[in-house]
Amino acid sequence: MRTAAHILVALVAAFHVYVMVLEMFLWERKQGRGLSGFDAELARATAPLAANQGLYNGFLAAGLFWGLIADDPTGYRVRIFFLICVAVAGVYGGITANRRILSVQALPGAIALAAVLAAG
Repeated sequence: MRTAAHILVALVAAFHVYVMVLEMFLWERKQGRGLSGFDAELARATAPLAANQGLYNGFLAAGLFWGLIADDPTGYRVRIFFLICVAVAGVYGGITANRRILSVQALPGAIALAAVLAAG
């Protein structure tokens, strides 16, 4: 069960690295505009905001990776903390920005959190 929990945490972390790259570096390109649904003009106007969001996604990923490599009990506590952050951010984003965020961020974060807690 512990291995499965670690795999889920790693997948959530990898997703946040992917989103970080899209928001920080590819926002004005086809891939980034596909994420936002913005046209080129709106993508250009919102690029600084997207880069800021991307930075936060990078921090979430870094925290999750830290939790995976740190010895327990620190690693366990870090994984729980950052998975809670992922889930809360996903719920907030789903309510305020786009409901899709609930299924692509909040739900995977919550599932990984449940797996980490179950693995103890």
